[in-house]
Amino acid sequence: MTQEKDLQTDDAASAMDTPPVVSPEAWEAARQKLLVEEKAMTRAKDALAARRRRMPWMRVDKAYAFEGSNGTLSLPDLFDGRHQLIVYRAFFEPGVYGWPEHACRGCSMVADQVAHLAHLNARDTSLVFLSRAPQADIARLKARMGWDIPWFTITDSFDTDFGVDEWHGTNVFYRDGGQIFRTYFLNNRGDEQMGGTWNYLDITPLGRQETWEDSPKGYPQTPPYKWWNWHDSYVPGAAPDPKWVEVSDAGDAAMNQSLLGKHHL
Repeated sequence: MTQEKDLQTDDAASAMDTPPVVSPEAWEAARQKLLVEEKAMTRAKDALAARRRRMPWMRVDKAYAFEGSNGTLSLPDLFDGRHQLIVYRAFFEPGVYGWPEHACRGCSMVADQVAHLAHLNARDTSLVFLSRAPQADIARLKARMGWDIPWFTITDSFDTDFGVDEWHGTNVFYRDGGQIFRTYFLNNRGDEQMGGTWNYLDITPLGRQETWEDSPKGYPQTPPYKWWNWHDSYVPGAAPDPKWVEVSDAGDAAMNQSLLGKHHL
């Protein structure tokens, strides 16, 4: 059976119009050529994120209510004391394929990819999922799938008001004292890139909050690398660990030195 499976795989591969096989030198030359374009795309994404941080804000004056495991919460409550909030509307409700055992397959793939939230929290950012399913069903689904994302139940017109009543989408909000503002929204293929800490931070109004970013004057920024930590070791307000500062500085210096002898991308 194994030999038969291998033969089938070989037949499938032989039907593919694959690239040429080249020497290590030619392969490295091709990689370097493509790397120029990849670096250009990275810089373009950084520039786009900088423009995103300068998008106008929309005030949210309407009050909304959500159900959580411990009762009713308001939109400000979802921030959990932080200034930034990312909200993903996940389809888990009657009528969705898979109900009641599963949520939407696409939304479930998004949930599977969410990085540890401690890193977002360390950047003053909360992430929550919202659905119309009752809390008992959400708790059961999270236990089955191994998800620990804060997940609340929509009880009013929140999904309709923010463009996610008939499809998935990610909304971003900023809290300034008692005022809340909608700062960004993405859906469709925009949601495909979500899940990683950096991509989430790049859609927030404050960004990654690192000194290399092009952000408006007065925005909070700290040196890159220094704020990074193990997800179980963040302490709010703590100064960077001196040993980690030493290690990260050495790594940064070594990387910069290596660029001196190469084409600077």
